[in-house]
Amino acid sequence: MGMVYFYNGIVIFEANEGVVLSYKTGFSILLKGLNYLGTKPWVYISNRVHSYSIKPMDYKYLNKVPTLRAVGVVNYSEVGHTNAELEAKFCKKPFQMFDNLTEAAIWGKGYL
Repeated sequence: MGMVYFYNGIVIFEANEGVVLSYKTGFSILLKGLNYLGTKPWVYISNRVHSYSIKPMDYKYLNKVPTLRAVGVVNYSEVGHTNAELEAKFCKKPFQMFDNLTEAAIWGKGYL
């Protein structure tokens, strides 16, 4: 599926090229991450260095995670930015788009 990095409450996910990320395909990753984090608040950042698909309707599951404070998306293309704008409409958590990972991490720390 990809790589997950944990940095003091900031969870960064980098999906592999061509992956279709959905509740079904990503559920095991989410469970492992929640077990690792316990009851600590966390921020999810999608670092989209590769092209992949996501099912925006599945944000309804992330919206129910009480320890998740915010969602950030780092895009490296105009198409990626447009896709993230659509996703933002389904996310009830604070949602922000960025051009680089450093800005996203600084923003995320503000929610911890």
